[in-house]
Amino acid sequence: MKNDLTSPVRVRIADQEDAESIAGVINSAFRRAEEFFIDTDRIDVASVLNFLTTGKFLLAESEGLVLGCVYVEPCPLDNGRAYLGLLAIDPARQHSGLGSMLMDAAEDYCRKQSCSFIDIKVVNLRKELSGFYHKRGYVETGTSPFPTDLETKLRVHFIEMSKELKGKEQRAKSSPLLLALCP
Repeated sequence: MKNDLTSPVRVRIADQEDAESIAGVINSAFRRAEEFFIDTDRIDVASVLNFLTTGKFLLAESEGLVLGCVYVEPCPLDNGRAYLGLLAIDPARQHSGLGSMLMDAAEDYCRKQSCSFIDIKVVNLRKELSGFYHKRGYVETGTSPFPTDLETKLRVHFIEMSKELKGKEQRAKSSPLLLALCP
């Protein structure tokens, strides 16, 4: 059955059975976006399963197909900070609003977990990412090295960004995405 964006999209929390689909959508999205500087897959199923022990993947899906995902690791005891990463949308569905939908859901989920900030890392060579996150209220806070065990074609590092979540409690209380994720 063909899936298009006229079909309803829902956001839900992933479980272990979703690991293969998560790895597939991440690798497909990142391969397309990052092939100019790296030749390897971004993640494998074992790594997804490991991430599921420390945080949550939120999935955008329609008719049983995973269209996108984002990883969140709420850390309210760590100064109220959460980590967000691996935002990935199936290449055929990019630029359709799914990335923003998942970001809204992730931010709302973290607010519900009593987080006051979300921290992210973006690859410096992916200039479009900084713009996307700046529009969402993220500010640059520093840099950090790219993993040295990954061979890259170009010099690369991470740009660290953060967003304060305070002051958005009303959105978190009323978001239909949040109600579905945090009953």
